[in-house]
Amino acid sequence: MNDDIKRKIQGLQGPILVLGASGFIGANLMRMLLQYRDDVYGTCSKLPAWRLDGLPEENVLLCDLMVAANVEVLLDNVHPLTIFDCVSYGAYSFQNDVDLIYRTNVNVAVSLMEMLSKRGIHAYVHAGSSSEYGNISSGPDETSVTAPNSHYSVSKCAVADLIHFKGKVHRLPCVNLRLYSIYGPLEDPARLVPTLVSKAVEGQLPPFVDPNISRDFVYIDDCCEAFIDAALQLEPAIYGESFNIGSGRCVTIGELAGITQKLFDIKTAPEFSMPARSWDVQSWFANPTKAHKHFGWQARTSLEDGLIRMRDWFVKLADPKAYLSSSKQDSLDRHYSVTAIIACYKDAQAIPIMYQRLTDTFVKAGVDYEIIFVNDCSPDDSEEVIRRISKNDRRVLGISHSRNFGSQAAFKSGMELASKNACVLLDGDLQDPPELIADFIREWRAGYDVVYGRRVKREASWYMSLAYKLFYRLFDAFSYLKIPHDAGDFSLIDKRVVRCMLQFPERDLFLRGIRAFAGFKQTGVDYIRPERMFGRSTNNFLKNIGWAKKGILSFSNTPLNVLSAFSAVIFVTVCFVILFQIGFRILFPELVPRGLTTVILVELFFGSSTLLAVSLIGEYIAKIFEEVKHRPHFLRRSIVRDGDIRDAAESMASISSMTRDR
Repeated sequence: MNDDIKRKIQGLQGPILVLGASGFIGANLMRMLLQYRDDVYGTCSKLPAWRLDGLPEENVLLCDLMVAANVEVLLDNVHPLTIFDCVSYGAYSFQNDVDLIYRTNVNVAVSLMEMLSKRGIHAYVHAGSSSEYGNISSGPDETSVTAPNSHYSVSKCAVADLIHFKGKVHRLPCVNLRLYSIYGPLEDPARLVPTLVSKAVEGQLPPFVDPNISRDFVYIDDCCEAFIDAALQLEPAIYGESFNIGSGRCVTIGELAGITQKLFDIKTAPEFSMPARSWDVQSWFANPTKAHKHFGWQARTSLEDGLIRMRDWFVKLADPKAYLSSSKQDSLDRHYSVTAIIACYKDAQAIPIMYQRLTDTFVKAGVDYEIIFVNDCSPDDSEEVIRRISKNDRRVLGISHSRNFGSQAAFKSGMELASKNACVLLDGDLQDPPELIADFIREWRAGYDVVYGRRVKREASWYMSLAYKLFYRLFDAFSYLKIPHDAGDFSLIDKRVVRCMLQFPERDLFLRGIRAFAGFKQTGVDYIRPERMFGRSTNNFLKNIGWAKKGILSFSNTPLNVLSAFSAVIFVTVCFVILFQIGFRILFPELVPRGLTTVILVELFFGSSTLLAVSLIGEYIAKIFEEVKHRPHFLRRSIVRDGDIRDAAESMASISSMTRDR
């Protein structure tokens, strides 16, 4: 068999490009091809990629295929003649980001095939799915009408139709392989067969789903051979067609449990207690006649032999526990997913460092994430810096405002477009250390809805540190809310709290006050706030006074209450002085003060008191005036995504729809 595989692989036209080589099927296919030739290149979106460990570095290409410009560069550099497209998202139950399913499965295929139509290639083989048949799953042939029953199957059906169009109409040499239940080495350890084998090696059985649910199991080597056979036998008559890749053997979960018991000599009775997935069907098996007719392909490995080979691979692993607990991109925690929102003004130098530190923090924490940089009309090249980062990382979104609206408006602008289950607000000057987010997430997982950073110390002059501490204590004392001391905007806020905060209609935003007003369960994490890494702070004494006024006037009636109390005290005092003056003039006329000095001082006192009162009232009236105008908090000039700067008005509808889907 090895000689036959070698002959086939050497017969492929190269260079060969494996897209999605860090996935289960792509990694096995690339490893098989590299055994017999060295002009094989595979892509991955992030390194390290555990399935590609040990492969030559020059054959592993880091490329985010979601960005069309990256794909163009990739094709220009490799000039592939044979392309195996194993890019996929949504097949696993934890891959439930609807927008990402369509962007990965459909958008990438559309842009790729448009590019390939303009190039001379020999073969394009796409990894489709038996899920395309949906509820019509009992041995359908390729002419059967599909009945997709999940977003994943809808996306795969769309690509199958696209391949049919490109093959039949544009004569692109392409085919779609509808893969059934592929299993084998390097499969995600949470999947059925790896879980089954790892438990069986220990003499145990995992819990199973309904014993009557069936699968058509295909060993990974047979699957890889199907890709190779399809590329070798791709004739014009079958351009654009789909082929079932399955054994044709219908194996129920009950039968699988029995086979495993026999092979591994397990005495324990199986338990069928696992809940089924929403798209599971009772009878699911292939009709592989067409693949055998056109490619001469058929599954060579029986289920029994495949399980034994899987066992042999597993027990030879240097560290089986590392495999079972391997951290993979697809298994990032999507429940505790985070959107980082960074308000940027004159922070062009800091943005790349912020991006790298945020990425490292989220990867280490094992959570799904996105990063939104809000360029608040910065006079430097912040927008271009954000554009370059977004070109290589689809998780990065940029927003540019039409003018400088301030950090509070910048945060709200990002919060409106956030799609994850929590938002983290940070200033772009790196005074808010991204590494603290790991502590925020820990407290969030412990049940807190809001986790704020508490600045126990600042790397600043003693008088500024004292002034900040005094402000927070005065703010708390004056406010009708309980305001956390030394807590700025740097915080993690759960999605449901974010939704509540976005309902606040006020124009003059003070988010840390709104955050306290919203309530929910809150806690703080202590940290030392460093100095700004680059340049000078955009805050000054007058701006800090403005911040203090904004906070106190937005969340406190104390100035008005003090004014009322002061007026009452003055009124009583004046009445008493008048009576005292009258009495003294009658009883002791020679002791009553005379002259203009007394009158002038009294008038100055009351005049200045009146001016103070009017100015305080004026501050509140000014806030009322600002609110009743109902001007927007901000205006977006452009949206930066996938390396493109787009007009905000044209981009908002699509972004808003994606946010709603998530």
